[in-house]
Amino acid sequence: MTLVTSTLCLATLTATSVGILIRAEAHQAESGWTYPPACCKAHDVGGDCEAIPAQHISPGPHGFSIFLHRGDHHLATKPHLFFIPYGDEIPSGDGRYHICLHPTENEVNCFFAPPNGA
Repeated sequence: MTLVTSTLCLATLTATSVGILIRAEAHQAESGWTYPPACCKAHDVGGDCEAIPAQHISPGPHGFSIFLHRGDHHLATKPHLFFIPYGDEIPSGDGRYHICLHPTENEVNCFFAPPNGA
């Protein structure tokens, strides 16, 4: 099990079994739902989670390929290509794709996809 898989499993378990625990410990998406505290590690301006453009996400046979352009996420200073295997995504609270980059812009802490995966 990879670090990303372990982290995503822990975040999913936390979000589904306990719900949103303490709203003050994680920031909100622009749509108003709050990221799980296990996903949102940065508490300063903007945090480390943000909605990302759906057109840069390609569901494939084994998971999601995410091409993050510079500026698609406020922490992305260069292009990134991430792969998230099916089962490691967390259902999005607003029907949009979101990604949490932590501890650096090179690492995915959590990835949220619409419940239908579209």
